[in-house]
Amino acid sequence: MEEDLSKPRNPTPAELEILRALWKSPGSTVRELMESSTGKPQGYTTLLKMLQIMHEKGLVERQEDGKAHRYSAASGQSETRTGLVTDLINRAFEGAAKTLVMHALAAKRPSREELAEIRKMLEMYEERTEEEPK
Repeated sequence: MEEDLSKPRNPTPAELEILRALWKSPGSTVRELMESSTGKPQGYTTLLKMLQIMHEKGLVERQEDGKAHRYSAASGQSETRTGLVTDLINRAFEGAAKTLVMHALAAKRPSREELAEIRKMLEMYEERTEEEPK
């Protein structure tokens, strides 16, 4: 089966760390990413190779700036998170969002504030469902 390269694939954990840095500082060079890194230190060539792979996968965009390249995330943080969650729901929970939510709540007990936000979100979704034509 041939892989669809027309849309970005989900990032690996290491790629996600790089994306987090790019969401904070879009248009960064490899050197700037190295200087701002708070995670595991990486060599210049390792980081450059990772960015090249991420560019091929469609995860980052690259612009030439003289001899350097500037990198930016190809998708926003919210869009990337949605893709990761959708993939997790499909792979681990057989497409059942309810099962994911139940496991998430059991794994990390939410605070009262978080529960209040979750209730508001559920009410919003219920209102939208009631408004949709049947």
